[in-house]
Amino acid sequence: MPATVDKMDAANASSWVSRSPERISGPLTLAAMLVALVTVNSPLRPLYDAIHHTPVGIRVGGWDIERPLILWINEGLMVFFFLLVALEIKREVLQGHLASRARVALPLISAVGGMVVPAVMYLAFTWRDPAAARGWPIPMATDTVLALAALRALGARVPAAVVAFLTATAIFDDLGAIAVLALLFSQSISTPALLAAAAAGLGLALINRLGVTRLSAYLLGGLALWAAVLASGVHATVAGFVIGLAVPLRSRRPERSPLLALERGLKPWVALVIVPVFALFNAGIRIVDMAPGTVVAGVVAGTALALALGKPAGILATAWVAVRSGLAQLPSGASWRHVAGAAVLAGIGFTMSLFFAGLAFGPREAMASSATLGVLIGSLLSAVWGLAFLAFVTRRGRRRSVPASSQPAAAAATEDRR
Repeated sequence: MPATVDKMDAANASSWVSRSPERISGPLTLAAMLVALVTVNSPLRPLYDAIHHTPVGIRVGGWDIERPLILWINEGLMVFFFLLVALEIKREVLQGHLASRARVALPLISAVGGMVVPAVMYLAFTWRDPAAARGWPIPMATDTVLALAALRALGARVPAAVVAFLTATAIFDDLGAIAVLALLFSQSISTPALLAAAAAGLGLALINRLGVTRLSAYLLGGLALWAAVLASGVHATVAGFVIGLAVPLRSRRPERSPLLALERGLKPWVALVIVPVFALFNAGIRIVDMAPGTVVAGVVAGTALALALGKPAGILATAWVAVRSGLAQLPSGASWRHVAGAAVLAGIGFTMSLFFAGLAFGPREAMASSATLGVLIGSLLSAVWGLAFLAFVTRRGRRRSVPASSQPAAAAATEDRR
């Protein structure tokens, strides 16, 4: 494939990123979270609960399945979230920020620290209670959409390399989260369904090898894979990741990439619909009923501090070791202050953290509510702290970059504005 094709695809991807709906997704998701909190803590709670637990079923011939609406959201809609994650990972590995070893080292090592340290910190607060300790994966993963939305709020003041670093770190976080999801949060396994899922996965790999580029073929095969995984006991969202890896990046028509086309079509739906809907149905906690005896303090403190402190500490510590040992280099044009600010924003774990809280605690309402409260506190602290720190750092950097000869003029202009 000519190099111009890769440049064209990369340009298309960059153009799409620049018009990304993530800037709208942040406020929209926050609004959905507030609606959930207000509704659950008002006389409208019965309506919220009724919709939340409404049974929804699918029946095809003799096969049928019925689950509460919240499970269809978490195991159905969220499949598209993980599908988009897989598409982004594949694109970045083949032609993006992860296409070379030099670019991979720092975010990969940083992501490992950003997963291990928060998990250990959470366990430090909950190890005495085995039920509470099950929530250790909650602070591991970064909410890529919201973290990047927060970082992009500062615009051109943040070097592009820092955005790339946070993106790549979040991608590796997502990979770790998916591994934990598949290994630890599967139910009793159905061997026939698992074999059917394996057959569907092999079918997707085969049509990829045969050069099939029609997205409809991958979506139909993906539907069969999702149904089999759902019935197998493995969490159904894993299917989305497998589907995304099967979609080809290149095609016989140089101007069209199936992967980029699907990513462009899917991204606004995930950012503007799926993530806010997920927030609406997963952020509803009954704060007015939270008496001291109903709040699991270790879960709240462990979750909030692991996100707001453990996440940036893990990322920064491992990044420093990697750079000092020569295994990696700082992003071009970025300083340690920039990396520190991005590391703090990585503590915004909203979507993935709530997702794991639901999986870890299920019907344990007190622990689930405590974890949700901890996620909200930790993510909010990370957003405020990270944005304030980066705003201060970038402002200082811009002042230092003003040449000495222009400082009087800059001071005069500032005085005029006053």
